[in-house]
Amino acid sequence: MDNIEKLEQIVTNAKQWILDAGAQIRQSFTTNTLEINFKENPSDLVTDMDKQIEKFFIKKINETFPKHRILGEEGFGDDVKSLEGTVWIIDPIDGTMNFVHMKRHFAISVGIYHNGSGVVGLIYDVVNDELFSGIKGKGAFLNEQPLKKLQAIEIKEAVIGMNAGWLLEKERIHPSILPPLIQSVRGTRSFGSAAIELAYVASGKIDGYISLRLSPWDFAAGKVIIEEVGGHVTTICGEQLVLLNKQTPLFAARPGLHSEIVNNYIKN
Repeated sequence: MDNIEKLEQIVTNAKQWILDAGAQIRQSFTTNTLEINFKENPSDLVTDMDKQIEKFFIKKINETFPKHRILGEEGFGDDVKSLEGTVWIIDPIDGTMNFVHMKRHFAISVGIYHNGSGVVGLIYDVVNDELFSGIKGKGAFLNEQPLKKLQAIEIKEAVIGMNAGWLLEKERIHPSILPPLIQSVRGTRSFGSAAIELAYVASGKIDGYISLRLSPWDFAAGKVIIEEVGGHVTTICGEQLVLLNKQTPLFAARPGLHSEIVNNYIKN
């Protein structure tokens, strides 16, 4: 990764592959009958397209970068226990329920890490044809147009992405913690895709995002993109993320707003 030419090759290929994968998904809207199953519960859906897209990335990566390893949500990649070397972290369709029910508000998420450091993040909103990207030290972009650095705002002006179900959560956060925050911000939104909500934080469409149960493929790409525009991505208590942990309680937000919410609402 210290070789800039190789990094440029990785970025060029990753962008082309994510666009090609998006085209496959759009084509499925009219040509395929989806095979839909669920994993642990009826809300945790998986389709044959999730599997097809992950296998597509694995084939391309193995052919082009055979020394790289792959951590994919659907389990067709490698058994990744550490982030040594170069690791691609892939969610082939983030927001599968939206994909099944709405045919919109879902994304392909690809994060590329080298020796534990995020170097490339790509989030592709397939239906809107919006490719959010971040390259470590080089900035973040939406369809190749630079994203502006995030500025601090007052909490009363903030719009936070959050699933309403977290207000009832007992295991990861006490139910008394989040309602005061909800009362203090301008509003909340829920889009049903962690990748899209993280991309929206990076692009300033929303100001923060809270989720209490995410896996690496949900946030690996978004973390890179948000940090390139000056935002913060941590655990909900403001601690550094352990990237390979599953069921991670995550908080991403603008600078200033992030520390205010962590210190005055979460830890208070």
